[in-house]
Amino acid sequence: MSVLAVVKVPGDVSIFQKEMANRADEFEAIGNRAKSAGAIHHRFGIGDGYVVAIDEWGSAEQFQGFFGDPALQEFIGSIGGAGEPEITITEAVSSPDQF
Repeated sequence: MSVLAVVKVPGDVSIFQKEMANRADEFEAIGNRAKSAGAIHHRFGIGDGYVVAIDEWGSAEQFQGFFGDPALQEFIGSIGGAGEPEITITEAVSSPDQF
């Protein structure tokens, strides 16, 4: 059964948006590594002073192994992340209104 990982990272959203454009190749490479590590779906969202990543993974262990990589943590800091992320992991369930 897959899991949903919701990661809310406090930080400078304007830096994040700029870095997504300037470092698109790095974002793509990280996405490819995530897929190889068990990621199924990935999406970013932005709010007032935070970035949210919503992912679906094959297992919580796969997500934790990927997200715990020090190189990934360094990357997050370099793209505007500033502070401890808030992480919620839940079991993914199917529903009749899913799309």
